[in-house]
Amino acid sequence: MRASVRRPRLLAVASLAFVALALTACEKGGGVREEGAASEPVASEPTQSPQTPAQDKPAATPGGTATAKAPATKATKGTGGSGTGKGGGRASAPAAGADPDAPANRVPCTADNTEVVATPVSRPLNHMLLTITNTGSTMCDLAGYPVVKFEGAQSVPPVLEHTKPQAVTSLRPGKKGYAGVILSAGDGRGGEGYTAQSLEIGFQGSDKMTEAALQAKGVHIDDSLRVTYWLTSVEDALS
Repeated sequence: MRASVRRPRLLAVASLAFVALALTACEKGGGVREEGAASEPVASEPTQSPQTPAQDKPAATPGGTATAKAPATKATKGTGGSGTGKGGGRASAPAAGADPDAPANRVPCTADNTEVVATPVSRPLNHMLLTITNTGSTMCDLAGYPVVKFEGAQSVPPVLEHTKPQAVTSLRPGKKGYAGVILSAGDGRGGEGYTAQSLEIGFQGSDKMTEAALQAKGVHIDDSLRVTYWLTSVEDALS
């Protein structure tokens, strides 16, 4: 009987001791944590704001500061009067002196920019050749025919129209032009005539004359006196 009474008492003491230990553990640990329970907090999803119309995003500078993008402007073409160029520049025209043969760059041949030499020839008979040289620095135009004035002549001789060139004879600096002079008929049809010792040559559109020296004995002239237009070759002048 005593053995059976002691066993329930021992069980009761052991139960009280277990309960005391359990209470002590609860006070130190703040409660028993269930195994497998997630301890990390759940991240909340950010709320999305309503979309706005697409705009140019500011470009980031190397220092990290965003700069606003300036609105693009359309390039305009500049006008240059009669000519247009990109960027508003005026197309430049060629310089007037670039082409020495251009009509705008020529001057008339006159007594001031030429030299004339008179030379009697053996063929054709009773003919004389006038050789003119451009002594200037600019191309000059020989308009029409030479104004031939012999010593003692009352008038200047007429021109032979069939010798008229298709274009005005022009001389570059240092170049030569030619004209022929029929001095006399040689068969008496031109009258008695006389010997002239001096000669002056004039130019169309100018009153100034230049002297062309004759041979020492002079030249014989009569009323058959004629001249050709200014030409570019000796052959044309004497034909």
